[in-house]
Amino acid sequence: MGSAPHLRSLQDLGAEYPLTWVCARDAQRLAAVPLPDGVRRTTRLDDILQDPRVRAVLVLTPPAAHLEVVRQVAAAGKHVLVEKPLELDLPRARALVACCEEAGVQLAVMFQYRLREAATRLRQLLRSGELGPLTSASASVRWWRPQSYYDVPGRGTLARDGGGVLMTQAIHTLDLLLDLIGLPQRVTGSVSTSAVHRMQCEDTASALLHYPGGAVAVVQATTAASPGYPERIEINATGGTATLESGRLQLSFMDGRTETVGADSGTGGGADPMAFDHGPHRAVIRDFLDAVRDGRPPAVTGRSALAVHTVIEAIIASSAQGRAVALNPDCA
Repeated sequence: MGSAPHLRSLQDLGAEYPLTWVCARDAQRLAAVPLPDGVRRTTRLDDILQDPRVRAVLVLTPPAAHLEVVRQVAAAGKHVLVEKPLELDLPRARALVACCEEAGVQLAVMFQYRLREAATRLRQLLRSGELGPLTSASASVRWWRPQSYYDVPGRGTLARDGGGVLMTQAIHTLDLLLDLIGLPQRVTGSVSTSAVHRMQCEDTASALLHYPGGAVAVVQATTAASPGYPERIEINATGGTATLESGRLQLSFMDGRTETVGADSGTGGGADPMAFDHGPHRAVIRDFLDAVRDGRPPAVTGRSALAVHTVIEAIIASSAQGRAVALNPDCA
């Protein structure tokens, strides 16, 4: 299921970047996947790693397998794009980034929200200073997953996914928020599992992110909000306000100007996790393949993705300890 937007994106890009191999452990499932003519199927990763035509590999396994697979891919000199999250926890995520840096290969991460048109415009305004200094912000992910979703073996467990709503669903919105406004100085968080779900990890989380100068950001995330609502980021600054909801940006400047950028691209926030447009996936994959071709870093680097892992770990630690957790500015 999770590979579908990647495969559609690769088919769109096939004339420029042809797909050569698809690998999966389950031969029956692999045989059932429709693929373009000439694409080879295998259950052996070595078949891909030994092919000199292959320069880049997409790793779409469950998070628990990322580090092992990426180590093999990087050691073979292939560039890597990995599905989010990087790994089960921050130490393993750091190890994954390090092995790619040591091997001298590019590492990109599928945080597709960053390359939506609306996010690109908002980032430009924040970087240029046109919106002014941050005063406050919020991120809300009120999604819905039925119990049947978590009845799939491994879903919402530490062993396979590394966590619940924070690592699997809200990570996209939280990553974008951090990409836009940076790491906080300290985090106060609370996580819990609601009465709606039977699962090991959290389906509900909230946090307060504290920034220099007194600015704060509020984070709310849940998969217990039926029928599911669009994810939303709000940023308030001295020069205006920005509201980013499901790919659409609404801007209101202090001088009276307004601006709308982008369009609703679907969220996957309801019972169907795949109910979204694959265009942002295609943008990340294209940028990654262009980066490999051009010898430059991708737009969404593995090292930049460590920020969201750092904050998720701090939210969970704060909840367990009952106090705010300070972040080292260089912790990511």
